[in-house]
Amino acid sequence: MQSEVQWQHVMARDPRQDGRFVFAVRTTGIYCRPSCPSRRPRRDSVEFFADPQQAERAGYRACLRCKPTEISAQAQAVARARQLLDEAEGGLTLAELSQRVGVSPFHLQRLFKRATGLSPREYQSARRIQHVKHGLRKGDDVTTAIYEAGFGSPSRLYENASQQLGMTPGAYRRAGAGMTIEYAIVPSPLGRLLVAATPRGLCAVRFGENATEMERELREEFRAAQIYRDDAALQPYLQPLLASLRGERVTVALPLDVRATAFQKKVWDALRQIPNGQTRSYTDVARAIGDPKAVRAVARACASNPVALAVPCHRVVRSDGQLAGYRWGIERKRKLLDQERHES
Repeated sequence: MQSEVQWQHVMARDPRQDGRFVFAVRTTGIYCRPSCPSRRPRRDSVEFFADPQQAERAGYRACLRCKPTEISAQAQAVARARQLLDEAEGGLTLAELSQRVGVSPFHLQRLFKRATGLSPREYQSARRIQHVKHGLRKGDDVTTAIYEAGFGSPSRLYENASQQLGMTPGAYRRAGAGMTIEYAIVPSPLGRLLVAATPRGLCAVRFGENATEMERELREEFRAAQIYRDDAALQPYLQPLLASLRGERVTVALPLDVRATAFQKKVWDALRQIPNGQTRSYTDVARAIGDPKAVRAVARACASNPVALAVPCHRVVRSDGQLAGYRWGIERKRKLLDQERHES
């Protein structure tokens, strides 16, 4: 699973991952940093290493284009800070973190937020929520999952459960109990496409490369649901989604059955109003929902969208028109937008 996450960062050429790992290509014998601008290799020819030293011990040589051994001091400081936060069991204050990294608190805060989009405190909070989710999915009781994630008391999580989990911890732990989900995985112009739906509507639309891995992730997320593969039953959803990927103009608003906070629902509803062939900035979307200061929250809602295409988060770009992150890779986002502009 970790390697697939790293692969998505490589496909997105994410500079925030520089210093956290390198990827190596078996067919060339070369290793690169995640943001390397070179042409992307085939997934089955790539392996990942924690640092250049590991890659070189495995017999690879450094890329002359991206120079993975010459990561800047600033990137190294951020990578070190993220490693410390990932490993810290009880959390670290900004002062403690800056002392261990060797950078002033003010400078570290600025570098970290520029690189990750989050402050160190927000990063720790997000990591704790991921630990809670992992514990609940593997079957821990709610109290155990909360304390093992580093929350001082259950109330600290329950205070903002709807924003953090999309539901209460108990409901999240049930992981789809009582639900019936049908899914299909088909080839598409942008890789494999997984489409899953309950009797109420779409609950997942995802891109990927490995059908087995995509199915496993779906079953893990909704592990208490009854899940069946039925390509024929999903045709009413597949046909318009695939037509849109072929560049055909589709006006059908597919029904959805997704877990969402009130804020996420507002954002996703706004995204569905963006016409085909057009884009909006995160600031534009924040204004459209009547909360102009919530630009970062809008970006997070876009990143957590579980139904690609049906909720067109790929139509949201930065204020300068440049492409920002996309859950299924920047290249897919670019191709979707180029195709929509060409057809409009």
